[in-house]
Amino acid sequence: MRFVGIGFRAEADATSLQDALAQVLATADDIKFDAVVSEAAKSREQVFRDFAHALGVPGLGISQTDLAQMITPTQSARIQDRFGTGSLAEAAALAAAGPRARLVVKRVVSTDGMATAALAEG
Repeated sequence: MRFVGIGFRAEADATSLQDALAQVLATADDIKFDAVVSEAAKSREQVFRDFAHALGVPGLGISQTDLAQMITPTQSARIQDRFGTGSLAEAAALAAAGPRARLVVKRVVSTDGMATAALAEG
């Protein structure tokens, strides 16, 4: 299964999330994915729920405990301090994809800098 991890700032809108997703899919060799995932509290934000609904896929939440166990190639001090991992998008995608997960596309940043996305499969 394939999962798109999404990280986003409180000010992000649907365009930000769509832009980050488009960049991931432009890099991937297969554009199919099974769900979008983010940190549990972020997954309850209306912008994320609307985004998943518009895509026709589940919008899943990952606990901060599970995110903190993910080792990510991308490292952000701000995200490390807040979530205990280097990249929210990468960690969410990896955690959702399971114990044999691998990143297909590393973190990308939306043009406006408000959202990130990464793709993992497991």
